[in-house]
Amino acid sequence: MTITLIKNGTVVSPSGRVASDVLVDGETVAAVGAPGFFASAEATADKVIDAAGKYVIPGGIDVHTHMELPFGGTNASDTFETGTIAAAWGGVTTIVDFAVQTTGANVIEGLAEWHAKAEGNCAIDYGFHQILGGIDDESLKALRYLTENEGVTSFKLFMAYPGVFYSDDGQILRAMQTAGDVGATIMMHAENGIAIDVLVQQALARGETDPVNHAWTRPAALEGEATHRAIVLSAVAGNVPLYIVHLSASQALDHVAEARNAGRNVFAETCPQYLYMTVEETLAKPDFEGAKWVCSPPIRSAHDDHPHHADLWKGLRTNDLAIVSTDHCPFCFKDQKELGRGDFSKIPNGMGGVEHRMELLYQGVATGEITLERWVETCCTTPARMFGMYPKKGIVAPGADADIVVWDPNTKTEIGYGEGKKHHMNIDHSSWEGYVIDGKVDTVLSRGMVVIEDDTFTGRKGHGQFVKRGLSQYLV
Repeated sequence: MTITLIKNGTVVSPSGRVASDVLVDGETVAAVGAPGFFASAEATADKVIDAAGKYVIPGGIDVHTHMELPFGGTNASDTFETGTIAAAWGGVTTIVDFAVQTTGANVIEGLAEWHAKAEGNCAIDYGFHQILGGIDDESLKALRYLTENEGVTSFKLFMAYPGVFYSDDGQILRAMQTAGDVGATIMMHAENGIAIDVLVQQALARGETDPVNHAWTRPAALEGEATHRAIVLSAVAGNVPLYIVHLSASQALDHVAEARNAGRNVFAETCPQYLYMTVEETLAKPDFEGAKWVCSPPIRSAHDDHPHHADLWKGLRTNDLAIVSTDHCPFCFKDQKELGRGDFSKIPNGMGGVEHRMELLYQGVATGEITLERWVETCCTTPARMFGMYPKKGIVAPGADADIVVWDPNTKTEIGYGEGKKHHMNIDHSSWEGYVIDGKVDTVLSRGMVVIEDDTFTGRKGHGQFVKRGLSQYLV
């Protein structure tokens, strides 16, 4: 077994920060002690990492990624190999990706296909949620089986994308009732897809084909309406755990906050693009460049009636937003995003972000939006607890997997292409070009293996293992 000592750092958890040394034995944390407590072990340790002046935090967990996802006639450009290496560069040591069942397909076969894509190719650990694109007796039986036997305990439904993934209210209710029987979590893409399709066709008929119209045809009000409807259905089904994915709008957050204030099993995530970006700075760029930022729900306008950015940051402080994930689903501008030239509805939906989530959220610490402890809670500990991986993941504590990030708050990270900038995702542009972050990923350990050190990837594909997950630990 390899013995690693991380000394002189400040260990950060949701409950506070303490000057501590960390002793790693093989793949797990053996002990956390006062500074110098492991001095006798230092001489015989295989590796000593000096974290003086730096934070020692749990590895990040991104619970919403889409590697190799088929979408819009193409596939997300990151493979499980390239995507998990990029994640490691960003201090992420576990992803939870989405296995797909489209309407009429077999759920179990869909999961098997994603296992085949990922196995032997991941540089960090990984788990799966299951997308249910068709709700019938067979898929509901599969929901029960996967929860009880396969460590897949969360299932994503769509109120959007009619004809592809869309489920109507009756189908959603049936899925929620079955999930309630076994304790599984329903994840919901909450946008009113039926109404959105009408707005899209009307815009195209008027000749409004530019990328910015993607945002105008998916108004925040329709995200709010769908979020409320999903919450009502979860109540009718018996307070079934409901997790709203990629929440972007104040109206949707208001409904989540109301449900949580009533003590309901309702949770939500947001993504960095919704905390920082506006339509005017992104989708509205001329010459089709705005296509780079087409994702669903869309980035919101700075001129909306609601202050979305401020409300989402407040939601992170109050825990009405529990997690920040990325919805990482990258498509190259050339030959992929360009499929939508002349028709914004044909632009593949998605952005690349798995590498930059920890950095972008730390900037919220630097600017006073959230605390250091809340950063760790939102990016590391809560994802582990929400999706049944804690205490193996999400904490630096004895017995936990040695998924550890040494974070240097004393330097900066410039994101983007070019010398001296940071970009490792398999995509031909950066959604975050020119962003400068106060802080930097210094060293990353995945189950005790150093995978990032001295600005070098030192891991390997195939190191990552499948994580069989339990049930959410937040249910009432």
